[in-house]
Amino acid sequence: MPILSDFAATRLLGGPEPLSDFAGKVALVVNVASHCGNTPQYEGLEALYRTYGPRGLVVMGFPCNQFSGQEPGTAAEIAEFCTVNFAVDFPMFGKIEVNGPGADPLYKWLKRETPGSGNRDVEWNFAKFLVGRDGRPVHRYGDKFPPSAIASDIEALL
Repeated sequence: MPILSDFAATRLLGGPEPLSDFAGKVALVVNVASHCGNTPQYEGLEALYRTYGPRGLVVMGFPCNQFSGQEPGTAAEIAEFCTVNFAVDFPMFGKIEVNGPGADPLYKWLKRETPGSGNRDVEWNFAKFLVGRDGRPVHRYGDKFPPSAIASDIEALL
């Protein structure tokens, strides 16, 4: 059975990166968008990263334009938006699809392997998947679930 470190992704402003670079960390994987009602969640995601990053949390942002075209920008535009508006410092990756035949393999795996996920589609931008230090998915949170409410689950895994 695959684990998070078996996958790779392309950095938003860089090349491919094996997710094994994050092996042994707790990961919060989030599909993000710049023009979404949930976009202010970037602030909470960055707060989690700053608070728990030194203890082993990595937040991974994956821009997605599948939901009402809410992430139409180029990689450079997305990076600038995140930096200027939310001082995002957590790793951001290239734009992907999370549902359908073009869904990224990482998201196919997350939907299939997260307990209680039932392999159902991601409902909207800012859905969150929590992955334990062992690289296995632990929990899925809907798009409206505030990042701050995940803190106790992160604490339990650290």
